[in-house]
Amino acid sequence: MSFDYIIVGGGSAGSVLAARLSEDPGCSVLLLESGGQGNSPLIKIPLGMAVTVPTRIHNWGFQTVPQAALNHRQCYQPRGHALGGSSAINAMIYTRGHPHDYDDWASLGLTDFAWSEVLPWFKHSEGNERLGEPWHGTDGPLSVSDLRYQNPVIDAFIDAARQSGYPINEDFNGNQQLGIGRYQVTQTEGIRCSAARAFLTPCMERKNLTVLTHARVARLVPDNHGIKAVEVILQRGSRQNFSARKEVILCGGTFHSPQLLMLSGIGPKEELDRHRIPVLLEQNQVGANLQDHLDYISVWRSSNSHLVGYGIQGMARMATELPAYIHHRRGLFSSNIADAGGFIKTDPALDRPDIQLHFLLAMADDHNRKLHYGQGFSLHACQLRPYSRGTVGLYDAHPMTAPRIDPAYLSDDRDIDVLLKGIKLSREIVYQSAMDHLRGRSMFLPDHPDDAVLLDSIRQRAESIYHPVGTCRMGVDADAVVDQHFRVKGIEGLRVVDASVMPLLPGGNTNAPTIMLAERAADWIKQES
Repeated sequence: MSFDYIIVGGGSAGSVLAARLSEDPGCSVLLLESGGQGNSPLIKIPLGMAVTVPTRIHNWGFQTVPQAALNHRQCYQPRGHALGGSSAINAMIYTRGHPHDYDDWASLGLTDFAWSEVLPWFKHSEGNERLGEPWHGTDGPLSVSDLRYQNPVIDAFIDAARQSGYPINEDFNGNQQLGIGRYQVTQTEGIRCSAARAFLTPCMERKNLTVLTHARVARLVPDNHGIKAVEVILQRGSRQNFSARKEVILCGGTFHSPQLLMLSGIGPKEELDRHRIPVLLEQNQVGANLQDHLDYISVWRSSNSHLVGYGIQGMARMATELPAYIHHRRGLFSSNIADAGGFIKTDPALDRPDIQLHFLLAMADDHNRKLHYGQGFSLHACQLRPYSRGTVGLYDAHPMTAPRIDPAYLSDDRDIDVLLKGIKLSREIVYQSAMDHLRGRSMFLPDHPDDAVLLDSIRQRAESIYHPVGTCRMGVDADAVVDQHFRVKGIEGLRVVDASVMPLLPGGNTNAPTIMLAERAADWIKQES
């Protein structure tokens, strides 16, 4: 029941840390994951995300508190609930953010996270099948590939972007992020390459690595020298303590890591007192600084047979595509549906793009929880660097209760201006002549809405695109939750390594940056042991 390291959470960061730390045969590692093994066909088959994202299958399916700026709607927050975490249900898009994003971290005093410092760690993880030096790694465990499904509708979208004046970009992680093109994805031969599949599966037989699934950590257990154990609720409801000779490492993610800290008495005193939790360490920034990418989806109907839809035609299309996947791991089932997109600027004077686009081969409404008969396509637009800041807190002191999530979307008025501009630019692409043969009726909006109509639709329909960060902020200042090496300030034997430590939200999808952080942490931990 005693291990050198206990890792709480088997998501992207936890999978990396368990694999890297257990490379030393003299080091014992326990990985605790509250979900299952993550080997379901709905996880392995890329198109399975159309089922897992809108449901509670391998998914926590959280809800936010009502959002004042979004007509008091509760917004949906899917999070992966299995080994691999959200990398088991995400769209598999491999982007790192813009180099200036990491230089911004360095400007806050986090000099080890300047772009020049983190690029080698991105490359260390990456096994890219097409791209190489100087920007990419080719022999890392995380498989990054081009999609094996090439839909001609994507060609029309890219042509329309060219007509709009945007450069065509074949590598969003190369020397320029700006432009439109096809995304690379974390897949290997048409199968999802989650962080668990990439890092954890190859080392599951190591004698010094123990992986417990369906194991929910209820609280951290302190002694006079810091955190030395965890209390775990096992599958049948029994409780068991496991002790750590060296460290406990939280990898629960942006929502669960601050929740577990607060349940253990580490957090804002006011929040702990409200739920009658004894204060172990007063830390007002635990749960603060929540940032997320708010996203708006424009949707059009279309009669084009290459698009994905619901109804008789859609079911027939699925039936004809299934053999190609079963026998060759190709075709529609290998698609992530968000095959293309890119990065644009709302102002040419900006030093980097501030809007990301995702082009979908289907009509997306409310995270695919609202289905519409027929077929069509969608175009996401999200603001990459929001000014709004939210919080994660507690509803009560019970470890099985969901965390209280308040992203405070659009609470800073500057965000609505940027998002509004970004949506209008995205829609201009769709109304280029290259899309004329595809574009049918615009859903939810007129073809060319004025700002008042568009603003009203944003408040009615905008949602997360699943990139929450920041609730256990890393920093050199006294108020930061963790230091530059991920150690929780004010208490020994405890680190947090996941997206919650990011001080600022990177301008892109957040899975690759989270893996980078875990690679960096594993190296530091090895050096210190």
